[in-house]
Amino acid sequence: MTMIDESAVAVDERHASAAAASLFHGLSDPSRVAILRHLLLGEHNVRELTEHLGLAQSTVSQHLACLRGCGLVDVRPVGRASFYRVAQSDATLGLLAAAEQLLSLTGDQVELCPTQTRRR
Repeated sequence: MTMIDESAVAVDERHASAAAASLFHGLSDPSRVAILRHLLLGEHNVRELTEHLGLAQSTVSQHLACLRGCGLVDVRPVGRASFYRVAQSDATLGLLAAAEQLLSLTGDQVELCPTQTRRR
């Protein structure tokens, strides 16, 4: 008979939930999702991302720091510049495809989520 340490299972579940929440936080901003989508096309530096997205350099840098913190983006220094890429491109593509499928099944009703705060 195998004994299961329920406190260890609870800790593992809390850790897994916190990790998932961190990942989804990285995807919770439309600009970060746009950055990820653009980086799926290849490596880019901050200037290129700034031009493509029409955002301020400081804003893009903050989003990239968040994406790096969530483990979604890697950085490669080249001289004084830094080039960013998606850390796990196949898995990220799969996640974005699954999100699009879920959105199509829910009729894109995500906007109706009562806890969602809108930034405009």
